[in-house]
Amino acid sequence: MRFVEEIVVDEFLPTFRSLLAERLRERGLTQSEVADILDISQSAVSKYAHGEVARNDRISEDDRVATLVDELADGLATGETTQVGALVETEILIRALERGDLLADLHAEAVPGLAGNAGFDVHDADSDLRAAERTLASVRRGLTTLETTGGFASLIPNVGSNLVECVPEPNGIEDVAGVPGRIFDVKGRTTVPGEPEFGVSGHVAGVLLAARAAGSDARAALNLRYDPAIVERLEAEGFRTVEFDGDTDAESAIGAVEAADADVLYQAGGFGIEAIVYLLAPSAEDAAARVRDLV
Repeated sequence: MRFVEEIVVDEFLPTFRSLLAERLRERGLTQSEVADILDISQSAVSKYAHGEVARNDRISEDDRVATLVDELADGLATGETTQVGALVETEILIRALERGDLLADLHAEAVPGLAGNAGFDVHDADSDLRAAERTLASVRRGLTTLETTGGFASLIPNVGSNLVECVPEPNGIEDVAGVPGRIFDVKGRTTVPGEPEFGVSGHVAGVLLAARAAGSDARAALNLRYDPAIVERLEAEGFRTVEFDGDTDAESAIGAVEAADADVLYQAGGFGIEAIVYLLAPSAEDAAARVRDLV
């Protein structure tokens, strides 16, 4: 795990200081004066001046970096720019380069998992990548709860269960994380075949998205084996339940949620249709915790 701040410290600052020290020396400042301005030692200035500090070519050749270095060198040499002013301008450039730009690219190369997230701002609390990672983490924690809940395997329907959660503003199935291949009961043991991924659940994710389209603020769903006793237990726990049927789960779920503001949907089955209970919840963790309390 490598932070973007490490890219700044290891790649940007040595290059930037080296360029700035060089430009200041070109403007007639002594090593001592350059050292005072940059708050570094004279020996460090000497290393910069003699090319003993490695530069990142992509940073040194960036026009914005070169332009700022020249502007700061002019201002610092004449006294028109203060150290604080130079610091502020440099910080502004660094933040700009971190937002889907040069430093973000270098960060993505150092951390391959960031690749493909164009425009990602590592400091953005509302970034899509952060939301996706938090969603996946919630599903993982929920799955851990289900795997360690004795008796959950008996609640898994024949078609398998899936625990899903969507990002805060989903646009489709690709924004819903779930278990690839579903969760199965293998000889009485809850079996999760793989790590959660986005876009792998069409069935349960479809019900969740339909419920949200109908006005539900749930971000997670879990399907269970239908049993009247399960529905009664959920009702006793204060959950709003409603039975639905229709041509498709998604279309039926919309009507059910709109009609009863339900957080538990169920269908008693029919020809070629397995009876299923769908538990809606604020998060995958919450859905798993609610099921744990049932068994």
